[in-house]
Amino acid sequence: MSYGFLNIAITPGVRAAQAAMGSDHLWQDFKEHREFDRFTPDDAAFITARDSFYMATVSETGWPYVQHRGGPAGFLRVLDERTLGFADFRGNRQYISLGNLSIDDRAALILVDYPNRSRMKIYAHVEPRDLNADPELSARLITPGYKGRAERGYVLRLEHFDWNCPQHITPRFTKAELAAAIQPMRERLAALEAENATLRARLSASGEG
Repeated sequence: MSYGFLNIAITPGVRAAQAAMGSDHLWQDFKEHREFDRFTPDDAAFITARDSFYMATVSETGWPYVQHRGGPAGFLRVLDERTLGFADFRGNRQYISLGNLSIDDRAALILVDYPNRSRMKIYAHVEPRDLNADPELSARLITPGYKGRAERGYVLRLEHFDWNCPQHITPRFTKAELAAAIQPMRERLAALEAENATLRARLSASGEG
């Protein structure tokens, strides 16, 4: 079986580097791997839980351009098992990614789950779409109540993806994740304070406080 992601990523130059570092034998036989050319329900759950990702495009100068994309959790939507989409919210209005994609529609994405130290890499072809001209797509990509202004939508046709090694991913937590983690502690503290107040009141009433 082929390993689609590495079939793209491993070029002759990469092969030479692997050989020089003595790791080329590790990447010769991909029979233990699935094709990674469509998203499973577990993959989709990972994607839709993200509130940010990084997207790289290539300019006409040949230089890569990496941009952070953020929004409410789930703003990157799984439209079907081979298609993603997201609303492009207005930023500093440089439009570098948009310009790059008008010349070359290929992009690479990295999605990271920092608390669980998981990372997904995606190769896709990206198509900018006018949301005003496509109400159905707009309804699927827009998050009601979110303050960001969507200037367009992006539809991503999956080429291949892969899961990355979790080494060296430092766990980080959002405010919401931290709040959820310490909520049991807050509840226990509140219960102890209430119990302490009750005991003090009893001691005071009995004249022993």
